[in-house]
Amino acid sequence: MAYLTTTKEGQPVLILKEGTSRSRGKEAQRNNIMAAVVISETIKTTLGPRGMDKMLIDSMGDITITNDGATILNEIDVEHPAAKMMVEIAKTQDNMVGDGTTTVVVLSGELLKKASELLDQNIHPTVIVSGFRKATQKAIEVLDKVAVTVDLEDRETLKKVPMTSMRSKTVGPSREFLAEIAIDAVKQIVEKRGDSVLADIDNIQLIKKEGKSIQDTLLVKGIILDKEVVHPGMPKRVENAKIALLNAALEVEKTEISAEIRIRDPTQIKAFLDQETTMLKEMVEKIADTGANVLVCQKGIDDMAQHFLAKHGILAVRRAKESDMEKLSRATGGKVVMNVDDLKAEDLGHADLVEERKIGDDKMVFVEGCKDPKSVSLLIRAGLERMVDEAERALKDALSVVADVYEKNKIVAGGGAIEAEVAKELRKYASKVGGREQMAISAFADAIEIIPKSLADNAGLESIDILVNLRAAHEKPNGQFMGVDVFSGKILDMYKDGVLEPLSVKEHAIKSAAEAASLILRIDDIVAASKPKEEKGPSKTPEEGEY
Repeated sequence: MAYLTTTKEGQPVLILKEGTSRSRGKEAQRNNIMAAVVISETIKTTLGPRGMDKMLIDSMGDITITNDGATILNEIDVEHPAAKMMVEIAKTQDNMVGDGTTTVVVLSGELLKKASELLDQNIHPTVIVSGFRKATQKAIEVLDKVAVTVDLEDRETLKKVPMTSMRSKTVGPSREFLAEIAIDAVKQIVEKRGDSVLADIDNIQLIKKEGKSIQDTLLVKGIILDKEVVHPGMPKRVENAKIALLNAALEVEKTEISAEIRIRDPTQIKAFLDQETTMLKEMVEKIADTGANVLVCQKGIDDMAQHFLAKHGILAVRRAKESDMEKLSRATGGKVVMNVDDLKAEDLGHADLVEERKIGDDKMVFVEGCKDPKSVSLLIRAGLERMVDEAERALKDALSVVADVYEKNKIVAGGGAIEAEVAKELRKYASKVGGREQMAISAFADAIEIIPKSLADNAGLESIDILVNLRAAHEKPNGQFMGVDVFSGKILDMYKDGVLEPLSVKEHAIKSAAEAASLILRIDDIVAASKPKEEKGPSKTPEEGEY
Protein backbone atom coordinates (compact mmCIF):
# COMPACT_ATOMS: atom_id res chain seq x y z
CA MET A 1 0.00 0.00 0.00
CA ALA A 2 1.36 3.48 -0.89
CA TYR A 3 2.11 5.91 1.93
CA LEU A 4 -0.41 8.79 1.93
CA THR A 5 -0.57 12.13 3.73
CA THR A 6 -3.08 14.96 3.47
CA THR A 7 -2.86 18.75 3.14
CA LYS A 8 -4.68 21.17 5.50
CA GLU A 9 -7.56 21.18 3.04
CA GLY A 10 -7.83 17.41 3.31
CA GLN A 11 -6.37 16.82 -0.16
CA PRO A 12 -4.55 13.38 -0.29
CA VAL A 13 -0.89 13.47 -1.41
CA LEU A 14 0.86 10.31 -2.62
CA ILE A 15 4.42 10.16 -1.17
CA LEU A 16 5.68 6.65 -1.80
CA LYS A 17 5.26 4.26 -4.68
CA GLU A 18 2.40 1.75 -4.72
CA GLY A 19 3.37 -1.44 -2.83
CA THR A 20 5.98 0.29 -0.59
CA SER A 21 5.84 -0.67 3.09
CA ARG A 22 6.99 1.49 6.01
CA SER A 23 7.48 0.96 9.73
CA ARG A 24 8.56 3.68 12.17
CA GLY A 25 9.70 4.33 15.73
CA LYS A 26 9.65 1.54 18.26
CA GLU A 27 8.05 -0.90 15.82
CA ALA A 28 11.02 -0.55 13.41
CA GLN A 29 13.54 -0.88 16.27
CA ARG A 30 11.80 -3.95 17.72
CA ASN A 31 11.66 -5.67 14.31
CA ASN A 32 15.37 -5.08 13.72
CA ILE A 33 16.39 -6.15 17.23
CA MET A 34 14.22 -9.27 17.03
CA ALA A 35 15.76 -10.32 13.67
CA ALA A 36 19.33 -9.82 14.94
CA VAL A 37 18.62 -11.65 18.22
CA VAL A 38 17.12 -14.64 16.35
CA ILE A 39 20.37 -14.99 14.35
CA SER A 40 22.38 -14.70 17.57
CA GLU A 41 20.26 -17.35 19.33
CA THR A 42 20.65 -19.68 16.32
CA ILE A 43 24.42 -19.99 16.69
CA LYS A 44 24.71 -19.50 20.47
CA THR A 45 24.53 -23.27 21.05
CA THR A 46 27.69 -23.80 18.96
CA LEU A 47 29.91 -21.79 21.35
CA GLY A 48 32.65 -23.54 23.30
CA PRO A 49 34.12 -27.06 23.56
CA ARG A 50 30.71 -28.50 24.48
CA GLY A 51 28.88 -26.61 21.71
CA MET A 52 26.71 -28.48 19.21
CA ASP A 53 27.02 -28.65 15.41
CA LYS A 54 24.51 -27.49 12.78
CA MET A 55 23.51 -29.43 9.68
CA LEU A 56 22.88 -27.09 6.74
CA ILE A 57 21.28 -28.30 3.52
CA ASP A 58 21.34 -25.92 0.54
CA SER A 59 18.88 -25.72 -2.37
CA MET A 60 20.99 -28.23 -4.34
CA GLY A 61 20.85 -30.76 -1.50
CA ASP A 62 24.52 -30.35 -0.50
CA ILE A 63 25.12 -30.91 3.21
CA THR A 64 27.45 -28.93 5.49
CA ILE A 65 27.99 -30.01 9.10
CA THR A 66 29.84 -27.42 11.19
CA ASN A 67 29.89 -25.27 14.32
CA ASP A 68 31.88 -22.46 12.68
CA GLY A 69 29.85 -19.23 13.05
CA ALA A 70 30.91 -17.64 9.74
CA THR A 71 30.22 -20.85 7.78
CA ILE A 72 26.75 -21.30 9.34
CA LEU A 73 25.73 -17.70 8.58
CA ASN A 74 27.22 -17.89 5.10
CA GLU A 75 25.21 -21.03 4.26
CA ILE A 76 21.80 -19.93 5.56
CA ASP A 77 19.87 -17.66 3.21
CA VAL A 78 18.98 -14.63 5.37
CA GLU A 79 16.22 -12.28 4.20
CA HIS A 80 15.87 -9.56 6.90
CA PRO A 81 18.25 -6.56 6.46
CA ALA A 82 19.18 -6.44 10.19
CA ALA A 83 19.92 -10.17 10.14
CA LYS A 84 22.11 -9.58 7.07
CA MET A 85 24.18 -7.14 9.17
CA MET A 86 24.88 -9.96 11.63
CA VAL A 87 26.09 -12.10 8.73
CA GLU A 88 28.34 -9.22 7.62
CA ILE A 89 30.02 -8.81 11.03
CA ALA A 90 30.73 -12.56 11.15
CA LYS A 91 32.32 -12.35 7.66
CA THR A 92 34.38 -9.31 8.65
CA GLN A 93 35.59 -11.01 11.84
CA ASP A 94 36.57 -14.06 9.79
CA ASN A 95 38.39 -11.99 7.15
CA MET A 96 40.24 -9.76 9.62
CA VAL A 97 41.32 -12.15 12.41
CA GLY A 98 40.03 -15.57 11.28
CA ASP A 99 38.42 -16.63 14.59
CA GLY A 100 35.80 -15.46 17.09
CA THR A 101 32.94 -15.38 14.56
CA THR A 102 30.44 -17.02 16.93
CA THR A 103 31.54 -14.73 19.80
CA VAL A 104 30.98 -11.54 17.79
CA VAL A 105 27.43 -12.52 16.70
CA VAL A 106 26.39 -13.80 20.15
CA LEU A 107 27.74 -10.64 21.81
CA SER A 108 26.05 -8.36 19.27
CA GLY A 109 22.70 -10.11 19.81
CA GLU A 110 23.00 -9.82 23.60
CA LEU A 111 23.90 -6.10 23.37
CA LEU A 112 20.71 -5.54 21.36
CA LYS A 113 18.65 -7.57 23.84
CA LYS A 114 19.93 -5.43 26.74
CA ALA A 115 19.39 -2.25 24.67
CA SER A 116 15.78 -3.31 24.06
CA GLU A 117 15.20 -3.37 27.85
CA LEU A 118 16.61 0.18 28.08
CA LEU A 119 14.37 1.35 25.21
CA ASP A 120 11.37 0.03 27.16
CA GLN A 121 12.48 2.35 30.01
CA ASN A 122 12.28 5.29 27.54
CA ILE A 123 16.04 5.77 27.30
CA HIS A 124 16.84 7.34 23.94
CA PRO A 125 18.82 5.20 21.42
CA THR A 126 21.44 7.97 21.09
CA VAL A 127 22.17 7.77 24.83
CA ILE A 128 22.49 3.97 24.61
CA VAL A 129 24.84 4.22 21.60
CA SER A 130 26.97 6.83 23.43
CA GLY A 131 27.17 4.54 26.50
CA PHE A 132 28.12 1.56 24.32
CA ARG A 133 30.89 3.63 22.68
CA LYS A 134 32.38 4.58 26.05
CA ALA A 135 32.05 0.97 27.28
CA THR A 136 33.88 -0.28 24.16
CA GLN A 137 36.80 2.12 24.73
CA LYS A 138 37.05 1.07 28.37
CA ALA A 139 36.82 -2.63 27.44
CA ILE A 140 39.75 -2.26 24.98
CA GLU A 141 41.81 -0.55 27.75
CA VAL A 142 41.06 -3.43 30.13
CA LEU A 143 41.98 -6.02 27.46
CA ASP A 144 45.31 -4.30 26.83
CA LYS A 145 46.07 -4.07 30.57
CA VAL A 146 45.26 -7.75 31.28
CA ALA A 147 46.88 -9.17 28.10
CA VAL A 148 50.15 -11.09 28.48
CA THR A 149 53.03 -10.60 26.03
CA VAL A 150 54.08 -13.99 24.63
CA ASP A 151 57.58 -14.93 23.53
CA LEU A 152 57.30 -16.17 19.94
CA GLU A 153 60.12 -18.66 20.59
CA ASP A 154 58.11 -20.21 23.46
CA ARG A 155 56.55 -22.97 21.38
CA GLU A 156 54.67 -24.60 24.27
CA THR A 157 52.71 -21.42 25.08
CA LEU A 158 52.24 -20.63 21.39
CA LYS A 159 50.82 -24.12 20.76
CA LYS A 160 48.05 -23.57 23.32
CA VAL A 161 46.53 -20.76 21.19
CA PRO A 162 45.59 -22.90 18.13
CA MET A 163 44.65 -25.78 20.46
CA THR A 164 42.12 -23.50 22.20
CA SER A 165 40.76 -22.41 18.81
CA MET A 166 40.23 -26.06 17.74
CA ARG A 167 38.87 -27.27 21.09
CA SER A 168 35.28 -26.80 19.97
CA LYS A 169 35.83 -28.42 16.56
CA THR A 170 35.17 -32.01 15.51
CA VAL A 171 38.93 -32.48 15.03
CA GLY A 172 39.41 -32.10 18.82
CA PRO A 173 41.36 -35.34 19.42
CA SER A 174 43.96 -34.38 16.76
CA ARG A 175 44.27 -30.75 17.78
CA GLU A 176 47.80 -30.99 19.21
CA PHE A 177 49.08 -32.56 15.96
CA LEU A 178 47.32 -29.90 13.85
CA ALA A 179 48.53 -27.10 16.16
CA GLU A 180 52.16 -28.15 15.54
CA ILE A 181 51.55 -28.09 11.77
CA ALA A 182 49.86 -24.64 12.00
CA ILE A 183 52.83 -23.15 13.91
CA ASP A 184 55.39 -24.61 11.46
CA ALA A 185 53.40 -23.33 8.47
CA VAL A 186 52.95 -19.77 9.79
CA LYS A 187 56.56 -19.56 11.03
CA GLN A 188 57.72 -20.32 7.49
CA ILE A 189 55.70 -17.55 5.78
CA VAL A 190 56.22 -14.74 8.32
CA GLU A 191 57.83 -11.60 6.84
CA LYS A 192 59.35 -8.58 8.55
CA ARG A 193 58.47 -5.24 6.98
CA GLY A 194 60.25 -2.46 8.86
CA ASP A 195 59.15 -2.63 12.50
CA SER A 196 56.00 -4.63 11.76
CA VAL A 197 55.55 -8.36 11.23
CA LEU A 198 53.26 -9.67 8.48
CA ALA A 199 51.86 -13.21 8.47
CA ASP A 200 49.57 -13.55 5.44
CA ILE A 201 47.94 -16.98 5.60
CA ASP A 202 46.94 -16.66 1.92
CA ASN A 203 50.52 -17.81 1.29
CA ILE A 204 49.59 -21.17 2.82
CA GLN A 205 47.97 -23.42 0.23
CA LEU A 206 45.28 -25.78 1.54
CA ILE A 207 44.62 -28.94 -0.53
CA LYS A 208 41.87 -31.33 0.59
CA LYS A 209 41.81 -35.04 -0.25
CA GLU A 210 39.58 -37.76 1.19
CA GLY A 211 41.20 -40.93 2.46
CA LYS A 212 43.46 -41.91 5.38
CA SER A 213 43.00 -40.04 8.68
CA ILE A 214 43.50 -36.50 10.00
CA GLN A 215 46.82 -37.70 11.47
CA ASP A 216 48.06 -38.13 7.87
CA THR A 217 47.67 -34.40 7.18
CA LEU A 218 50.97 -33.24 5.73
CA LEU A 219 52.93 -29.97 5.69
CA VAL A 220 54.93 -29.62 2.48
CA LYS A 221 57.73 -27.04 2.43
CA GLY A 222 56.85 -26.17 -1.12
CA ILE A 223 53.74 -26.32 -3.30
CA ILE A 224 51.33 -29.07 -4.36
CA LEU A 225 49.95 -28.73 -7.89
CA ASP A 226 46.59 -30.39 -8.41
CA LYS A 227 47.73 -31.39 -11.92
CA GLU A 228 49.49 -34.34 -13.53
CA VAL A 229 52.57 -34.56 -15.75
CA VAL A 230 51.38 -33.79 -19.30
CA HIS A 231 53.22 -36.52 -21.28
CA PRO A 232 53.75 -40.22 -20.44
CA GLY A 233 57.33 -40.06 -21.78
CA MET A 234 58.36 -37.41 -19.24
CA PRO A 235 60.14 -38.26 -15.97
CA LYS A 236 57.76 -38.57 -12.99
CA ARG A 237 60.45 -37.67 -10.45
CA VAL A 238 63.16 -35.01 -10.71
CA GLU A 239 65.71 -34.45 -7.95
CA ASN A 240 67.61 -31.16 -7.61
CA ALA A 241 64.92 -29.53 -9.73
CA LYS A 242 65.50 -26.31 -11.66
CA ILE A 243 62.02 -24.95 -12.31
CA ALA A 244 60.98 -22.67 -15.17
CA LEU A 245 57.75 -20.73 -14.47
CA LEU A 246 56.14 -19.67 -17.73
CA ASN A 247 53.02 -17.57 -18.29
CA ALA A 248 52.87 -18.15 -22.05
CA ALA A 249 51.48 -20.87 -24.29
CA LEU A 250 53.92 -23.35 -25.84
CA GLU A 251 51.83 -23.35 -29.00
CA VAL A 252 52.05 -21.73 -32.40
CA GLU A 253 49.73 -18.74 -32.33
CA LYS A 254 46.93 -18.72 -34.87
CA THR A 255 46.55 -15.58 -37.01
CA GLU A 256 43.67 -13.26 -36.15
CA ILE A 257 42.85 -12.67 -39.84
CA SER A 258 41.86 -15.29 -42.41
CA ALA A 259 44.68 -15.99 -44.85
CA GLU A 260 44.99 -18.06 -48.00
CA ILE A 261 48.27 -19.72 -49.07
CA ARG A 262 48.61 -21.03 -52.63
CA ILE A 263 51.02 -23.97 -52.92
CA ARG A 264 52.10 -25.21 -56.35
CA ASP A 265 54.83 -27.63 -55.32
CA PRO A 266 54.27 -30.72 -53.03
CA THR A 267 57.57 -30.01 -51.24
CA GLN A 268 56.17 -26.66 -50.13
CA ILE A 269 53.42 -28.44 -48.15
CA LYS A 270 56.05 -30.35 -46.20
CA ALA A 271 58.09 -27.17 -45.64
CA PHE A 272 54.97 -25.36 -44.42
CA LEU A 273 54.08 -28.15 -41.94
CA ASP A 274 57.69 -28.53 -40.81
CA GLN A 275 57.90 -24.82 -40.03
CA GLU A 276 55.38 -25.19 -37.17
CA THR A 277 57.36 -28.14 -35.74
CA THR A 278 60.61 -26.16 -36.03
CA MET A 279 59.12 -23.20 -34.13
CA LEU A 280 57.97 -25.46 -31.28
CA LYS A 281 61.33 -27.24 -31.23
CA GLU A 282 63.15 -23.89 -30.94
CA MET A 283 60.89 -22.84 -28.03
CA VAL A 284 61.65 -26.07 -26.14
CA GLU A 285 65.39 -25.78 -26.86
CA LYS A 286 65.42 -22.26 -25.40
CA ILE A 287 63.91 -23.68 -22.20
CA ALA A 288 66.36 -26.61 -22.13
CA ASP A 289 69.36 -24.25 -22.73
CA THR A 290 68.67 -22.44 -19.44
CA GLY A 291 69.28 -25.73 -17.59
CA ALA A 292 65.61 -26.17 -16.58
CA ASN A 293 64.50 -29.74 -15.91
CA VAL A 294 60.96 -28.86 -14.73
CA LEU A 295 58.46 -26.58 -16.52
CA VAL A 296 55.27 -25.22 -14.97
CA CYS A 297 53.18 -23.46 -17.59
CA GLN A 298 50.14 -21.29 -16.82
CA LYS A 299 48.77 -21.82 -20.33
CA GLY A 300 48.59 -24.68 -22.84
CA ILE A 301 51.40 -26.91 -24.18
CA ASP A 302 51.06 -28.23 -27.74
CA ASP A 303 51.29 -32.03 -28.28
CA MET A 304 54.41 -31.59 -30.41
CA ALA A 305 56.01 -29.35 -27.72
CA GLN A 306 55.22 -32.06 -25.13
CA HIS A 307 57.09 -34.57 -27.31
CA PHE A 308 60.20 -32.35 -27.51
CA LEU A 309 60.07 -31.61 -23.75
CA ALA A 310 59.94 -35.37 -23.06
CA LYS A 311 62.97 -35.92 -25.33
CA HIS A 312 64.90 -33.36 -23.28
CA GLY A 313 63.84 -35.15 -20.04
CA ILE A 314 61.87 -32.13 -18.78
CA LEU A 315 58.91 -32.74 -16.43
CA ALA A 316 56.11 -30.39 -17.50
CA VAL A 317 52.78 -29.30 -16.02
CA ARG A 318 50.29 -27.15 -17.95
CA ARG A 319 47.37 -24.85 -17.10
CA ALA A 320 48.52 -24.16 -13.54
CA LYS A 321 46.37 -21.62 -11.63
CA GLU A 322 47.66 -18.06 -11.38
CA SER A 323 47.56 -18.25 -7.57
CA ASP A 324 49.66 -21.44 -7.67
CA MET A 325 52.19 -19.73 -9.97
CA GLU A 326 52.55 -16.88 -7.46
CA LYS A 327 53.00 -19.35 -4.60
CA LEU A 328 55.56 -21.34 -6.63
CA SER A 329 57.50 -18.14 -7.22
CA ARG A 330 57.55 -17.37 -3.47
CA ALA A 331 58.44 -20.97 -2.57
CA THR A 332 61.15 -21.74 -5.14
CA GLY A 333 62.58 -18.26 -5.67
CA GLY A 334 61.85 -18.47 -9.41
CA LYS A 335 60.45 -15.67 -11.59
CA VAL A 336 57.26 -16.00 -13.63
CA VAL A 337 58.32 -15.17 -17.20
CA MET A 338 55.84 -13.92 -19.82
CA ASN A 339 57.83 -15.01 -22.90
CA VAL A 340 60.08 -17.99 -23.68
CA ASP A 341 62.67 -15.65 -25.25
CA ASP A 342 63.05 -13.79 -21.92
CA LEU A 343 63.75 -16.95 -19.86
CA LYS A 344 67.25 -16.98 -18.33
CA ALA A 345 69.07 -19.35 -15.97
CA GLU A 346 68.77 -16.85 -13.07
CA ASP A 347 64.93 -16.86 -13.45
CA LEU A 348 64.71 -20.55 -12.51
CA GLY A 349 63.38 -21.68 -9.14
CA HIS A 350 64.97 -24.47 -7.10
CA ALA A 351 63.59 -27.44 -5.16
CA ASP A 352 65.10 -30.68 -3.85
CA LEU A 353 62.37 -32.80 -5.39
CA VAL A 354 59.53 -32.52 -7.93
CA GLU A 355 57.46 -35.69 -8.12
CA GLU A 356 54.08 -36.86 -9.41
CA ARG A 357 52.20 -38.88 -6.76
CA LYS A 358 48.81 -40.54 -6.70
CA ILE A 359 46.64 -39.25 -3.85
CA GLY A 360 43.33 -41.10 -3.74
CA ASP A 361 42.04 -41.19 -7.34
CA ASP A 362 43.99 -38.13 -8.46
CA LYS A 363 47.55 -37.54 -9.56
CA MET A 364 49.29 -34.49 -8.09
CA VAL A 365 52.71 -32.91 -8.55
CA PHE A 366 54.63 -32.18 -5.34
CA VAL A 367 57.30 -29.46 -5.41
CA GLU A 368 59.07 -29.89 -2.07
CA GLY A 369 62.34 -29.36 -0.24
CA CYS A 370 62.55 -25.65 -1.11
CA LYS A 371 65.38 -23.89 0.75
CA ASP A 372 63.48 -21.09 2.54
CA PRO A 373 59.96 -21.09 1.09
CA LYS A 374 57.79 -18.04 1.74
CA SER A 375 54.81 -20.11 0.63
CA VAL A 376 53.96 -23.63 1.85
CA SER A 377 51.22 -26.24 1.36
CA LEU A 378 49.03 -28.31 3.65
CA LEU A 379 47.57 -31.58 2.35
CA ILE A 380 44.51 -32.17 4.54
CA ARG A 381 43.36 -35.79 4.88
CA ALA A 382 40.34 -37.39 6.59
CA GLY A 383 38.07 -40.37 5.99
CA LEU A 384 34.86 -38.51 5.06
CA GLU A 385 34.25 -35.55 2.75
CA ARG A 386 32.40 -33.72 5.57
CA MET A 387 35.31 -34.41 7.92
CA VAL A 388 37.86 -33.07 5.41
CA ASP A 389 35.80 -29.86 5.08
CA GLU A 390 35.58 -29.45 8.87
CA ALA A 391 39.32 -30.17 9.24
CA GLU A 392 40.00 -27.43 6.68
CA ARG A 393 37.84 -24.95 8.65
CA ALA A 394 39.59 -25.92 11.90
CA LEU A 395 43.04 -25.53 10.32
CA LYS A 396 42.11 -22.14 8.86
CA ASP A 397 41.12 -20.95 12.35
CA ALA A 398 44.32 -22.41 13.82
CA LEU A 399 46.51 -20.76 11.16
CA SER A 400 44.67 -17.45 11.65
CA VAL A 401 45.15 -17.31 15.43
CA VAL A 402 48.85 -18.22 15.16
CA ALA A 403 49.25 -15.48 12.52
CA ASP A 404 47.40 -13.05 14.84
CA VAL A 405 49.87 -13.78 17.66
CA TYR A 406 52.86 -13.31 15.33
CA GLU A 407 51.49 -9.95 14.17
CA LYS A 408 50.53 -8.79 17.69
CA ASN A 409 52.20 -11.00 20.28
CA LYS A 410 49.70 -10.54 23.11
CA ILE A 411 47.32 -13.18 24.45
CA VAL A 412 44.44 -13.29 26.94
CA ALA A 413 42.87 -16.11 28.95
CA GLY A 414 39.84 -17.82 27.34
CA GLY A 415 36.97 -19.73 28.96
CA GLY A 416 35.03 -16.51 29.62
CA ALA A 417 37.84 -15.19 31.89
CA ILE A 418 38.58 -12.02 29.94
CA GLU A 419 34.84 -11.25 29.50
CA ALA A 420 34.25 -11.57 33.26
CA GLU A 421 37.21 -9.25 33.96
CA VAL A 422 35.95 -6.66 31.43
CA ALA A 423 32.42 -6.84 32.95
CA LYS A 424 33.84 -6.24 36.46
CA GLU A 425 35.85 -3.19 35.33
CA LEU A 426 32.90 -1.79 33.32
CA ARG A 427 30.62 -1.89 36.37
CA LYS A 428 33.20 0.13 38.33
CA TYR A 429 33.54 2.55 35.42
CA ALA A 430 29.73 2.96 35.03
CA SER A 431 29.36 4.45 38.52
CA LYS A 432 32.02 7.09 37.65
CA VAL A 433 30.25 8.10 34.42
CA GLY A 434 26.85 8.61 36.04
CA GLY A 435 23.67 9.81 34.27
CA ARG A 436 21.67 7.69 31.85
CA GLU A 437 24.82 6.55 30.04
CA GLN A 438 25.69 4.64 33.23
CA MET A 439 22.76 2.33 32.53
CA ALA A 440 24.02 1.65 28.99
CA ILE A 441 27.54 0.85 30.28
CA SER A 442 26.08 -1.48 32.94
CA ALA A 443 23.98 -3.15 30.19
CA PHE A 444 27.20 -3.62 28.15
CA ALA A 445 28.83 -5.28 31.20
CA ASP A 446 25.85 -7.64 31.59
CA ALA A 447 25.84 -8.40 27.85
CA ILE A 448 29.52 -9.35 27.66
CA GLU A 449 28.92 -12.01 30.34
CA ILE A 450 26.82 -13.91 27.76
CA ILE A 451 30.08 -15.62 26.69
CA PRO A 452 30.80 -17.45 30.00
CA LYS A 453 27.03 -17.95 30.46
CA SER A 454 26.71 -19.62 27.01
CA LEU A 455 29.81 -21.77 27.66
CA ALA A 456 28.16 -23.02 30.87
CA ASP A 457 24.71 -23.52 29.26
CA ASN A 458 26.20 -25.50 26.35
CA ALA A 459 28.03 -27.75 28.81
CA GLY A 460 24.81 -28.49 30.72
CA LEU A 461 25.96 -26.54 33.78
CA GLU A 462 23.90 -24.24 36.01
CA SER A 463 24.82 -20.91 34.37
CA ILE A 464 23.59 -18.64 37.20
CA ASP A 465 25.73 -20.49 39.78
CA ILE A 466 28.70 -20.36 37.40
CA LEU A 467 28.32 -16.58 36.89
CA VAL A 468 28.04 -15.93 40.64
CA ASN A 469 31.18 -17.99 41.34
CA LEU A 470 33.01 -16.37 38.40
CA ARG A 471 32.24 -12.84 39.62
CA ALA A 472 33.41 -13.78 43.12
CA ALA A 473 36.67 -15.25 41.74
CA HIS A 474 37.40 -12.04 39.81
CA GLU A 475 36.98 -9.90 42.92
CA LYS A 476 39.96 -11.69 44.52
CA PRO A 477 43.56 -10.52 43.92
CA ASN A 478 45.10 -11.98 40.71
CA GLY A 479 41.68 -13.34 39.70
CA GLN A 480 41.79 -11.90 36.17
CA PHE A 481 42.58 -15.31 34.62
CA MET A 482 39.71 -17.20 36.29
CA GLY A 483 37.31 -18.77 33.78
CA VAL A 484 34.82 -21.63 33.30
CA ASP A 485 36.19 -25.15 32.92
CA VAL A 486 33.27 -26.70 31.02
CA PHE A 487 34.55 -30.25 31.64
CA SER A 488 34.69 -30.13 35.47
CA GLY A 489 32.16 -27.32 35.98
CA LYS A 490 34.65 -25.46 38.19
CA ILE A 491 36.14 -21.96 38.05
CA LEU A 492 39.83 -22.41 37.24
CA ASP A 493 42.86 -20.33 36.22
CA MET A 494 42.56 -20.48 32.42
CA TYR A 495 46.13 -19.28 31.87
CA LYS A 496 47.52 -22.24 33.83
CA ASP A 497 44.93 -24.50 32.17
CA GLY A 498 46.31 -23.53 28.75
CA VAL A 499 43.11 -21.91 27.40
CA LEU A 500 44.62 -18.93 25.56
CA GLU A 501 43.34 -16.65 22.80
CA PRO A 502 44.96 -13.83 20.77
CA LEU A 503 44.25 -10.32 22.05
CA SER A 504 43.41 -9.12 18.51
CA VAL A 505 40.51 -11.64 18.22
CA LYS A 506 38.83 -10.33 21.39
CA GLU A 507 39.48 -6.67 20.52
CA HIS A 508 37.97 -7.04 17.06
CA ALA A 509 34.96 -9.01 18.38
CA ILE A 510 34.06 -6.36 20.97
CA LYS A 511 34.51 -3.45 18.55
CA SER A 512 32.51 -5.11 15.74
CA ALA A 513 29.69 -6.29 18.03
CA ALA A 514 29.30 -2.79 19.54
CA GLU A 515 29.36 -1.15 16.10
CA ALA A 516 26.73 -3.52 14.68
CA ALA A 517 24.47 -3.09 17.73
CA SER A 518 24.82 0.71 17.58
CA LEU A 519 24.07 0.76 13.84
CA ILE A 520 20.87 -1.27 14.30
CA LEU A 521 19.75 0.81 17.33
CA ARG A 522 19.99 4.10 15.44
CA ILE A 523 17.44 2.97 12.80
CA ASP A 524 13.93 4.30 13.54
CA ASP A 525 12.36 4.18 10.08
CA ILE A 526 12.26 1.35 7.53
CA VAL A 527 10.98 2.09 4.05
CA ALA A 528 10.89 -1.07 1.91
CA ALA A 529 10.23 -0.87 -1.82
CA SER A 530 7.83 -3.34 -3.35
CA LYS A 531 9.37 -6.40 -4.98
CA PRO A 532 9.23 -6.52 -8.79
CA LYS A 533 6.35 -8.64 -10.00
CA GLU A 534 7.13 -11.79 -11.96
CA GLU A 535 6.11 -11.50 -15.56
CA LYS A 536 3.47 -13.99 -16.57
CA GLY A 537 3.98 -15.83 -19.83
CA PRO A 538 1.40 -15.63 -22.65
CA SER A 539 -1.73 -17.62 -21.86
CA LYS A 540 -2.08 -20.81 -23.82
CA THR A 541 -5.13 -21.68 -25.88
CA PRO A 542 -6.79 -25.11 -25.49
CA GLU A 543 -5.28 -26.08 -28.88
CA GLU A 544 -1.78 -25.78 -27.31
CA GLY A 545 -2.59 -28.47 -24.81
CA GLU A 546 -3.71 -26.52 -21.69
CA TYR A 547 -7.24 -27.47 -20.62
